[in-house]
Amino acid sequence: MLSSDLKLPPGPDEKFDTAEDLLTWMQVHFERYGDIYRADIYGNKVYVIASPEDVEHVLLTNWQNYIRKGYAIKRISMLLGAGLISSNGEFWVKQRRMVQPAFSRKAVTAQSDVMVAANRELLANWTEAARRGVAVNVTRDVSRMVLKVVLLSIFGEDYARVAPLFEIVSEESRDLEFAHMFSALGKVIVDVASERRRNGIEATDTLGWVMQARDRDRGELMPDAQLAREIMTLIVAGHETTSSVLNWTWFLLSRHPEADRRLAAELEGLPLGAAPSIEDLPNFPYVEQVVEEALRLYPPLWLMTRRSLADDRLGEYFVPAGTEIYISPYFIQRQPRFWPLPDAFDPGRFAGGEAESRPRLATCPFGAGPRNCIGEFFARVEMQLHLIMVARVLRLRNDDARPPEMIAGLNLLSRNHFTMTPEFRPGVPAGMRAG
Repeated sequence: MLSSDLKLPPGPDEKFDTAEDLLTWMQVHFERYGDIYRADIYGNKVYVIASPEDVEHVLLTNWQNYIRKGYAIKRISMLLGAGLISSNGEFWVKQRRMVQPAFSRKAVTAQSDVMVAANRELLANWTEAARRGVAVNVTRDVSRMVLKVVLLSIFGEDYARVAPLFEIVSEESRDLEFAHMFSALGKVIVDVASERRRNGIEATDTLGWVMQARDRDRGELMPDAQLAREIMTLIVAGHETTSSVLNWTWFLLSRHPEADRRLAAELEGLPLGAAPSIEDLPNFPYVEQVVEEALRLYPPLWLMTRRSLADDRLGEYFVPAGTEIYISPYFIQRQPRFWPLPDAFDPGRFAGGEAESRPRLATCPFGAGPRNCIGEFFARVEMQLHLIMVARVLRLRNDDARPPEMIAGLNLLSRNHFTMTPEFRPGVPAGMRAG
């Protein structure tokens, strides 16, 4: 019999059946056992946790004891190799230092023009649909727009050359055929980098930043094979996560007209067709609150996995070395003790003092600590600029009253595409309405 010092969490006797939906299965057992339980998932002993305090211990306080391992990381590693997401230890530290300058405030500010240009193209297409009174495929259109932002920001002037080759990223299939086709694109990245070196080009796009980065200890440039892995990681991670959030955001606004009207009211003073700078974004607090609430309800990174290197404790429970830890922002961010009416869409939750009263990690859609998402600032700017530019002119009407269905794969996606009809906001002049 275990002593109190070796107390283990409760949990189900039955193993997780891979034929089941993991998110649904996890929810059933959170309801049964509380914020921490022990289970057999994919043949591993796993602690599934949803307490912000326990999550803070794993991701922040004792993060060095919990390496990125587990089911989700294994799937990412199979597709992308040992990049920032799936690597650990000193190798990860070195890579993070070399890639980080590409996501500094200075670098992201320089890429804001790319975000604006891609959104102007999308807005033009949706404006034409509004004039004709026809519906658009929001899921597909947002996905393509975000992919364009990602590829333009990474490849800059080489965008036209590489973009057709990377169109497969916006396709929904993530099977072995996709993995094979995508892995072959690493050679494209190496070829672009090699050509830039031959021509003495030092670009200020993301690829340029990473090509010029040097290892702090040895002063060496990143080898081409690793350069390709890191750039491919940025493409996949930067595309599906952001497009998923924006897809869910438009769905939520279409179902909550009061929030949509409040969003429009905040944007009324902005000239039609204008795009704010990064410095202007704090002038639109409700836009940020809408994005935060969409991230709360539908965090794209719905599951993070870690593995303990040494024995540890989570509260009263013993954590043996080698234990896998499952952290799901989806469940943390829907806990009633932190979020009254947790399934409701209420952007006002993130206004002022109300947000300050919650635990530090009551929301963690981008992770937390040293291993938080490197592109978080880029993604937040991208999503806010999109909402400001499009919602200033249009609302999206959704006539499908069915509840949405989710696919909990590597990211939290809508099972079906959202088809909606763009409509002009009141006050949009007749000239724009008529073309």
